Amino acid sequence: MTKKNQNDELVFLPLGGSNEVGMNLNAYGFGPAHDRKWIIVDVGVTFGDQSTPGVDVIVPDPTFLEGENILGIVLTHAHEDHIGALGWLWPRIQAPLYATPFTAFLIREKLRDAGIYEDVELIEAPLGSTVDLGPFEVTYVTITHSIAEPNGLAIKTPLGTVLHTGDWKIDNDPVVGERTDVDFIQNLGDEGVLAMVCDSTNVFVDGVAGSEGEVKVKLAELIQGLKGRVAVGCFASNVARMDSVIRAAEAAGRRVALAGRSMHRITAAAKSVGMLNDIKPFLSEQEAKIWPADEILYLCTGSQGEARAALSRVAEGTHPFVKLGQGDHCIFSSRVIPGNELSIGRLQDKMAERGIRIYTEKDHPGIHVSGHPCRDELRQMYQWARPQIAVPTHGMRRHLIEHGNLAKDMQVPETVTPRNGDMVRLAPGPAAIIDEVPSGRLFVDGGMLVEEGGEALRERKHAASNGILIVSFALDKRGRIASDIDVRGIGLPGDADRPLGDVLDDMAERVENTVRGLKGEALEDEMVIEQAVSRTLKKASQQIWDRRPIVETVVLRL
Repeated sequence: MTKKNQNDELVFLPLGGSNEVGMNLNAYGFGPAHDRKWIIVDVGVTFGDQSTPGVDVIVPDPTFLEGENILGIVLTHAHEDHIGALGWLWPRIQAPLYATPFTAFLIREKLRDAGIYEDVELIEAPLGSTVDLGPFEVTYVTITHSIAEPNGLAIKTPLGTVLHTGDWKIDNDPVVGERTDVDFIQNLGDEGVLAMVCDSTNVFVDGVAGSEGEVKVKLAELIQGLKGRVAVGCFASNVARMDSVIRAAEAAGRRVALAGRSMHRITAAAKSVGMLNDIKPFLSEQEAKIWPADEILYLCTGSQGEARAALSRVAEGTHPFVKLGQGDHCIFSSRVIPGNELSIGRLQDKMAERGIRIYTEKDHPGIHVSGHPCRDELRQMYQWARPQIAVPTHGMRRHLIEHGNLAKDMQVPETVTPRNGDMVRLAPGPAAIIDEVPSGRLFVDGGMLVEEGGEALRERKHAASNGILIVSFALDKRGRIASDIDVRGIGLPGDADRPLGDVLDDMAERVENTVRGLKGEALEDEMVIEQAVSRTLKKASQQIWDRRPIVETVVLRL
């Protein structure tokens, strides 16, 4: 490990995951301000919603780190909000990747999909191993979460040790993997933890998250008593949940068929590291089509109502081999991610219309538990680690502030609640935000990375709210109208009393009057003509619909 000198600083810099749940990108810097060495922890995505039409994936903006001395990128686990942006961002922050075997398997797929696999150095680190990266000695710490091989990180530096928890909870019966390595964390606390950078997702929830072992029992009880076809929707990344469902199915005399690309991908990753190897082979699609109803269980993606996922196609009746109807059952063994309430509700309504009985954690408590720590677990972690500085992360602003208050209640001497882009000095001296660097979000739009405030998305959002008018006509050499004026509307309403076609005919007359009113040089400048037509139609649209649509004017010169 590098020896310290009097100008060295240890800093923490979140560029994603602070003031939001997801899109995690955290950096640690060591050295004097003019010559810092960096490591990055996680490079994740978040997902678009109704406010970002046409954008499914959003990634953190790594501009500040481009060109910096990055020694390595360390991945804590394989959830999309921790590894999903690697294919997009690695070319901009090039450094070796470090991951445990299950995570490394899934990263390889991402790099291949992005066409950069041959360019990237991916080092597979055994569970519990230590990676030396200049002034950073990074040890993988076994924890429990809702995915295989979750890890915290003990980051030792000449100025102190940081415990970066990653996503975690305390699960004493995790089904897959080992229990949290409490002895290691307590020993860290005995040696002295300078700072703990910690998950804040469930800080408002009292008690504990619950165990996967409890879910295993509840699912087995529920599935055992069902007749007809059974589908279970869960997050494919939760190998423990998949294991519980598969074993419950086998105990009930059912064979399992996988529905959804992610299910196949994750089971392949799990089997590559020795998980799910003592179960019966999955049914093929051809077998699933003809298998007896009381002897099959479908393990499906799409529990959040995603339009193209397996459960949505089941609800529409368009899935190629999963057919559910009257007398069949669908178990949702997952939480409702905030923002997905409407899509999940629509999905379940469609299933109910088909006569499918639905089971959720609301009416069957215990068939799902969270993967993040509730308040009692947070208190326990602080008691084990006993950090000098609490740095809440992985949460909205209200989560981080509440987590900071909880840390103060736990007698943590210092607390800092940074936003994305806030550079936090952890040592030497008191913890403080010492700088604010460029940060933000980049949208994956049409296969390209674009700025959050890009013109294309602004126009798309404007069109979605206000509609589009397209105007076309021809002018002769003297600037006289030489054709019919064609006005077409997209996303604009009409009714029985005044059909849209009649409204557009009126619009064409207004355009004609506007163009005829232009004189001299104005008729030679197409930009002037387009601006005049746009003003006329937007004013008319405001009067008719109380909207200001996008206006596209096409002028043909004869």
